[in-house]
Amino acid sequence: MAASGGRGSKGKPVAVVVGATSKWQSDGRNTRLAHGKPVDDSGLPVGIRWGVGGAIAQKFAREGFFVVLTTRNEGNASGLAAAIREQGGDCMIVELDLSRQESIAAAFATIRGAAGDPYVLVYNAGYLEGRDLPPEKELLEHIPIEMFDTAQHIASRGPFLVAKEVLPAMRKRGEGSFFFSNNASSLRGRKRMTGQSLYYPRVMMRTLAQVLTEEYSEHGVHVANVVIDGLIDSPGTHELPRAKQNPDLLINPVKIAEAFYYLHTQDRSCWTHELQLTPFSTRPSY
Repeated sequence: MAASGGRGSKGKPVAVVVGATSKWQSDGRNTRLAHGKPVDDSGLPVGIRWGVGGAIAQKFAREGFFVVLTTRNEGNASGLAAAIREQGGDCMIVELDLSRQESIAAAFATIRGAAGDPYVLVYNAGYLEGRDLPPEKELLEHIPIEMFDTAQHIASRGPFLVAKEVLPAMRKRGEGSFFFSNNASSLRGRKRMTGQSLYYPRVMMRTLAQVLTEEYSEHGVHVANVVIDGLIDSPGTHELPRAKQNPDLLINPVKIAEAFYYLHTQDRSCWTHELQLTPFSTRPSY
């Protein structure tokens, strides 16, 4: 049981980052798909090596939180955990498969037992399903049902189950932050283009954020949907031809992390419930 004020058994408030590593990290699935091999990230700042989730984890650790890094495989987050500890932060890694309800329940039982009830939850889970389909498979009729099921698990059912794990304690405590890391496909339905993930269910993630805002704001829980509207800098995206030709297209994940922390520190008299982050060089999506 977390101590009063959201401090867990480690003596620090607990921040959980669901999806703490990026599939665009140096050896991530998207990176291998786009480049055919891992890329060298040794010349990149530590803040961007694990994408948005890694930047958020590092930011909250620097601000005095005990950070829980969730990932499907512990090895994916070992480098990030080492970086956080080198920076003087505290963290732990918990394996979590969002397609399995029993895995979600077990992961949060571990978190509560080892660290305490989460004070902050950032849902940053992503997926690449759909990216490897060729141009002639863009239409919905060609989408395998299993691929759609995966997208539903990550973008809709997963956050519903995670919310059930953490919101009761936040409500009883009368404070907490539950933030969604989303993208522009959450704003309205769009045709999936070649090389894009199957992002139809992202609209439902945004809707869930709106519902939770109405249900839990009065209980002191700050819910927000963050629309990251652009290409996020990371080892894999950094090497894409369009990023090299126009670096201004890239969004710095360190700055995204600062936006999440800003949301968490807002006074409850003026909460933001949706935030859209767009590079200056591009037009915002709508």
